[in-house]
Amino acid sequence: MISFNVLQPECRRILDSVPALINKIFPVPGRFRSSLPSHIAELSRLLTAERGDRRLSYLSRPEYLSAYLRYFLPWNLYRLCILLPGLELSLCAGGTVVDIGSGPLTLVSALWITCPGLRGVPLEFYCIDRCAPALEAGKKLFAAIAPDSEWKIHLVREDIDIRKTDIMRNKNAASLVCAINIFNEVYEKLPHSNTEGLKRMASDIARIMHGCAQDNASLLTVEPGVPQSGHFISFLRNAFMDLGRLPLSPCTHAGKCVLPGVKKRWCHFAFETENAPIDLHRLSAAAGIPKERLAFSFLLTGPVCYAHSSVNKTANAAKKGTEKARVISDAFPLPGYGTAGSKSGCYGRYGCSQAGLILLAGEKKRIDKLVCGAVIDVEVTADKHDAKSGAVIIEV
Repeated sequence: MISFNVLQPECRRILDSVPALINKIFPVPGRFRSSLPSHIAELSRLLTAERGDRRLSYLSRPEYLSAYLRYFLPWNLYRLCILLPGLELSLCAGGTVVDIGSGPLTLVSALWITCPGLRGVPLEFYCIDRCAPALEAGKKLFAAIAPDSEWKIHLVREDIDIRKTDIMRNKNAASLVCAINIFNEVYEKLPHSNTEGLKRMASDIARIMHGCAQDNASLLTVEPGVPQSGHFISFLRNAFMDLGRLPLSPCTHAGKCVLPGVKKRWCHFAFETENAPIDLHRLSAAAGIPKERLAFSFLLTGPVCYAHSSVNKTANAAKKGTEKARVISDAFPLPGYGTAGSKSGCYGRYGCSQAGLILLAGEKKRIDKLVCGAVIDVEVTADKHDAKSGAVIIEV
């Protein structure tokens, strides 16, 4: 069973040290320390409920940058450290990484923390963001986390215009292009009912990332795990496939995305945060926004496959046989499905496969062992369908 949610001991040790490291590098004067939780709460409101009042240069304000570095950066770092070890990024010596909307270099730090095999590999990073103070702060933090790193980091202060595709002009095309938690600031302005607008935006963004990359590059997008982000990721997947770039993860297939049109389901993954740094939990509680779970939507696409530039995206047909499936939900009770002799009743989790949406059903103890995000082998029979979702039922 393949999963991307297990933190290795060294990774946990480094993550535990990050809050104290941030406080050491970016000390808060004593007279401002007591107001830090309120600044975190205020910034959180600007990033969510009060997005319309937020200016593009919000991280240029010292109090907001301080709040971001102490709360949002460590949580985003923790989230990426859950995800990255389970991805095949295929970076090698001399590779170039373009990080669009880099902020305080969260991706660069997460790669170093979670991929020890890359630490001695000469890599070159172009970290692009509109906010110079955030970029500079991220470079200082990375230097503290990885003082002997041979990675070359270039800070590029530039606005991201989704109408242009030449943000890497006069530079070598990248072997990895990343966009972490950046495009939601663009599509969040669209009404959720504007499906066509979201599709056009996904197509524009796919061309931007594709335009930065070599033909054999990988492209990674990570967004918040909310419905609008999940829908955006599905449309982005289609846009990349139109460019000949097939999905590598979380998808286990290159057929049609199974989630659009499924009521109350979107592509995202959620995890408990019990292993996050204690100091981060304490600060989160003080700000009134504790995090018991982290959720994200993501998409990793691979090299251009010219033979598949017009991939058939017709509806997936349920078929019999063994295939790979990705677990995409928490466990939930299934009244009426009861397993004979079971004392705990029947539980289920949704999954995504070439056969379409599937419902993994079985005793609670068996379903609990299936971690959200895991890739498993399933035997598709296509004999039974869930009346509520239409998913093929697979007994575990």
